[in-house]
Amino acid sequence: MDQAVREAMDSFIQKVLIQSQEAQIQLLVDFDPEWPSLCYLQEENIGEKVRWQPVKQQKPATWHDFEKALDLTLHPSISAFYQCYWSDNLPAKHTSGKLELIQVWNEADFARLQQNLIGHILMKRRLKQAETIFFALTEEEDFILSINNSSGEVVLEQIGLEPTKVIAPDMASFLLSIEPVIAA
Repeated sequence: MDQAVREAMDSFIQKVLIQSQEAQIQLLVDFDPEWPSLCYLQEENIGEKVRWQPVKQQKPATWHDFEKALDLTLHPSISAFYQCYWSDNLPAKHTSGKLELIQVWNEADFARLQQNLIGHILMKRRLKQAETIFFALTEEEDFILSINNSSGEVVLEQIGLEPTKVIAPDMASFLLSIEPVIAA
């Protein structure tokens, strides 16, 4: 697993927790017993806001079936990114704008992410474009941040088109360049 990405994610999560604590803002999510997660810090009635926080994956989710189905080896940095924490999506800001890091809440969410990524990869292949793996949403509709699976570069791409801009040379340096956005 890409240790630099793991350390950068640890650093970002620490910033999230410190920032929310300093601002005295709790991380809240609607409670859903049908959507269990180790992230819940409390359990309430369905739909009520409850406290949560990112939790390290003790047994990282696996990409084996995903890679086998697509006859593809994922870039180590994207594997490491999605295997670090169970978490709700995390808002952040970068010099190029606001974004939301896509995270996985539980194993079912990880399976759903893999299905979405399979569709994304198949679309890229059909369009004869470089294979990318998305990991963040941007403020601009239809634009996502992805990893170029061959080079490991963080790129900005409009869905269905080739990436238009390299944002960072690698995932670890990108993660170290962003700041969390904690809102009440």
